[in-house]
Amino acid sequence: MRNIVILISGSGSNMAAIVRAAEQGRWAERLNARVAAVLSNRADAQGLAFAQGHGIATGVLDHKAFASRQDFDAALMAEIDRHAPALVVLAGFMRILTPGFVAHYDGRLINIHPSLLPAFPGLNTHQRAIDAGCRFAGATVHQVTAELDHGSILAQAVVPVLADDTSDTLAARVLTQEHITYPLAVAEFLRGLPK
Repeated sequence: MRNIVILISGSGSNMAAIVRAAEQGRWAERLNARVAAVLSNRADAQGLAFAQGHGIATGVLDHKAFASRQDFDAALMAEIDRHAPALVVLAGFMRILTPGFVAHYDGRLINIHPSLLPAFPGLNTHQRAIDAGCRFAGATVHQVTAELDHGSILAQAVVPVLADDTSDTLAARVLTQEHITYPLAVAEFLRGLPK
């Protein structure tokens, strides 16, 4: 069985979309894959309860308990590796990862970013798209590299930017597409891995 480990920091809505897709799409049978664990850097991440309710192992590593980013990433790698992951999925995990962490999971670490990369890497993507006068915005699933939001693009979803949009209304419209696109991209990625 190919294990997926998902990292979250908050509500875990993209994680929940992936878990539901795995259940409804019978990934265990069809893709020999399952969501094995959901880990968070925040004990109050609401997504942990959802994962537990679906019988998925969970864990918390508080980044504030570590002296350095490298120490946290080393501990996180040890926790992830306990689940022998074929794929590590970042789903609203609000931490910049060290180059060593990224290198350790090279080729099996993916993220979703709320813009049409390469446009607007980093934060405040929706307001930046509105301020730039973009007619379209969206989300990008990409492989993670040491350079923030610059890995190979696996999938994108496009939404219109409406004349009366605020960053919140645009974010909500993009998020509905993330919940569709991310599970599809994860399943497609798994199909491309060796059995």
